[in-house]
Amino acid sequence: MSEGYRAPTAGTQRVLDGLHSRGNVRAPSSFLPGVLARVGLQDAYWQQGTPIGPVYVAYGEGGVSAVRQTSSPAHFEEWYRARFGRPVTQVARPPRPLADVVEQRLGSDAQGEIEIDLRGVTAFQRAVLQKTMEIPRGEVRPYGWIAREIGRPGAVRAVGTALNHNPVPLLIPCHRVVQTNGRVGEYAFGSAAKRAVLEAEGASPDLLENLARRGVRYLGDTEDHTFCLPTCAGMHRRLAEPRFVTFRTPQQAVSAGYRACDVCRPALAS
Repeated sequence: MSEGYRAPTAGTQRVLDGLHSRGNVRAPSSFLPGVLARVGLQDAYWQQGTPIGPVYVAYGEGGVSAVRQTSSPAHFEEWYRARFGRPVTQVARPPRPLADVVEQRLGSDAQGEIEIDLRGVTAFQRAVLQKTMEIPRGEVRPYGWIAREIGRPGAVRAVGTALNHNPVPLLIPCHRVVQTNGRVGEYAFGSAAKRAVLEAEGASPDLLENLARRGVRYLGDTEDHTFCLPTCAGMHRRLAEPRFVTFRTPQQAVSAGYRACDVCRPALAS
């Protein structure tokens, strides 16, 4: 054994054994990158359709690592190397289970379990991103809600910064986080894209903006005397019915005899 020899890693050996077993069969050019990605030896990506147009989705051993809109595969690869410090290779098709769960989460079924690779983020950023994943489809929460939910009520700006650096927008739904005053706000893919995604999910941005202009941040149910954030699923279904009142602050709602909804927890957003 020569001095410079290194035995192949277990993952590399599995790949070599698999290729040797194929004999003279010639694999397509996209085959090896996908295999290497599955065993954690190389990151790969594919182009995925979404409600706001095509995006590039990257993945590796740790799960989905990036979602990005760029002008070309070359630009995506350049951005990915700069952001994560490692190369990424395009594949024609990702593993079917991964493709299925990505399509589920981008479509009407947002419940599919998905692995997200959050290597390199701080503990604070991880807490923000994990809390953001709890926001249901068709609903929004203000930055202040996330800050208080993770036990950092004074870190509203830091929450915004963490979401601005979300490596996997759409899959970690930072588009469901709005300004504390209720306005829709900005987004990694642009404000128009944010409004389009919210509209597609059933959270009317026009309604949210209208309430924000009026200073309304909470809605109270006149029958059960609970108050909610405007898009809370229970309240959202009753917006067309004359059974709700509006409030500007949680204190105003409590003074009127209303209690905070235990689903959307609106008092934490003050």
